[in-house]
Amino acid sequence: MGFASRSGAKMVFFSRFRLWILLSLLVFPSGEGFYLPGSYPHKYLAGDTLSVKVNSLTSIDTEIPFGYYSLPFCKPQEGIKDSAENLGELLMGDRIENSPYRFKMFTNESDILLCRTGPLSTQDFNLLKKRIDEMYQVNLILDNLPAIRYTKKGEYVLRWTGYPVGIRAADTYYVFNHLRLKVLVHKYEETNVAKVMGAGDASDAIPTLDKSGSGSPGWMVVGFEVVPCSFQHDSESIKNLKMYDKYPAKIQCDPTTVGMAIKENQPVVFTYEVSFVESDIKWPSRWDAYLKMEGAKVHWFSILNSLMVIAFLAGIVLVIFLRTVRRDLTRYEELDKEAQAQMNEELSGWKLVVGDVFRAPSHPQLLCVMVGDGVQILGMAVVTILFAALGFMSPASRGTLITGMLFSYMVLGIAAGYVAVRIWKTIRCGDHSGWVSVSWRVSCFFPGIAFLILTMLNFLLWGSHSTGAIPISLFVVLLLLWFCISVPLTLVGGFLGAKAPHIEYPVRTNQIPREIPPQKYPSWLLVLGAGTLPFGTLFIELFFIMSSIWMGRVYYVFGFLFIVLILLVVVCAEVSLVLTYMHLCVEDWKWWWKSFFSSGSVAIYIFLYSVNYLVFDLKSLSGPVSATLYLGYSLFMVIAIMLATGTIGFISSFWFVHYLFSSVKLD
Repeated sequence: MGFASRSGAKMVFFSRFRLWILLSLLVFPSGEGFYLPGSYPHKYLAGDTLSVKVNSLTSIDTEIPFGYYSLPFCKPQEGIKDSAENLGELLMGDRIENSPYRFKMFTNESDILLCRTGPLSTQDFNLLKKRIDEMYQVNLILDNLPAIRYTKKGEYVLRWTGYPVGIRAADTYYVFNHLRLKVLVHKYEETNVAKVMGAGDASDAIPTLDKSGSGSPGWMVVGFEVVPCSFQHDSESIKNLKMYDKYPAKIQCDPTTVGMAIKENQPVVFTYEVSFVESDIKWPSRWDAYLKMEGAKVHWFSILNSLMVIAFLAGIVLVIFLRTVRRDLTRYEELDKEAQAQMNEELSGWKLVVGDVFRAPSHPQLLCVMVGDGVQILGMAVVTILFAALGFMSPASRGTLITGMLFSYMVLGIAAGYVAVRIWKTIRCGDHSGWVSVSWRVSCFFPGIAFLILTMLNFLLWGSHSTGAIPISLFVVLLLLWFCISVPLTLVGGFLGAKAPHIEYPVRTNQIPREIPPQKYPSWLLVLGAGTLPFGTLFIELFFIMSSIWMGRVYYVFGFLFIVLILLVVVCAEVSLVLTYMHLCVEDWKWWWKSFFSSGSVAIYIFLYSVNYLVFDLKSLSGPVSATLYLGYSLFMVIAIMLATGTIGFISSFWFVHYLFSSVKLD
């Protein structure tokens, strides 16, 4: 069964791991008693005003978010105001705004009139029907908690965030115009907060008395539930009533029946009720309801078994490989010159290419640029996933994951420029001329591809009037971040790489290249097939990542993802080493690009899996715009993975070849 979160059309990643219990949470995902880093409880006194916010309307049927007020809903009296948003929220398509829903802490209310809309115009009527057909969800937020909705299906309880705009029965469309809201609250525990914060004067800084000094405790919001109903109001009886007045009749909210059919040129009345329930849920555990997902729950033991099997196989490959190379080196050391000459061809062909193994590859500048970008992407992934696993990107701070990724990517431009230029200098045997060109291309290659893809997709979102479209102002901000921060840092890294000593080759390169013997099978066929093993490492985790991105499910097992990332690095390195060794043994000295693509070819299988996921798992994805968005974002992800994994393969192969030919005794 599925947990269909509608709180964002793009990546909705929730972190749950804390530093001191990281290892235990790899097996048991829940923990209590400590606050997520960067988030603190908000105490409300009885009678304090609580205001509900609204996020973009979202749907897994189209993956295109729209603003809440794009539909004829009630608007707040003070006007529509945007909440403070960070860069990550804007890129994710979140548009958080104020709403007319408001109530007082610990004050139950019922039959509250929100508003009576004007007669539905033809445009509004058709738009409502379209959004209902496309299964759009309304997303409410109270104290940073998305509204959660529970439904029963047989013996199971399904959890959803948000509620549908409406429902279609036969040829009639019904809108959910009455909300039964339940707010779960927990008594403010001052001593626990002081203990957690580690501040001895916390009791002085956070008083527990209310304004009247009566000694009533404060309350924290630990849950926000919604039950939507479709109720047929008498629109004529409330003509003279104002917002928040009492509805003249008792409203019976029955979620199993519908009553408010929308009709052209007819108004719609919106009402709500709210109740407060004291709960045993503690504030640090209030996100557990969103993380306990039956359908998207990670199969812990399956993943552990898979990781153990993959690690075991990778260990066997590594041991066999090292033993083979060590045996070759030992036999070379023991043989005299005549015996070496006699057994060269039989023993190992890799020594025969000693004069060509470090010959410069074709398109060396492009290789350096791709490796530099791969270092930047891989570093960004490691830093982001590590911080997420340690709990520093809490669900209460929306968009922090994307913002953190952008920040770490820009800073790591120094590493990208350094690695690319140093490899360039090594290939040219110490000549660093042209390092500025290499650094500039590193700073523009992958960001340029990403900018091109996102711009094309953004035009589609602009044409659909979606909140997922990046505003022009944000485009300008991204360009400024690119050219004012990322590019200069990459040039600084390139300068450091140009000043650093190049890597000395252990052997001399012949002037005339050695002819490569004809092969029984195309070498590139083996290179493309090598990506299957890294893909097997990613396969299980990839399903949950794709589900969190496109099915709106919550992804929070960053501890497992970090382990998978480490294992992926090891497997990519081993696969590239094995293939490089195999090519050298058949006297194929053109290993540079092949070592890059032997591990980078995993991107091909990830893209094929993405297409398979689109066909078989996203069956409800409708329209060419939605499919184009999916394929565009998948292509962007695949290119990034190809650069990162290819870089792992190239660097490990370069180190191995350098070590191999510096260890063997040469004539």
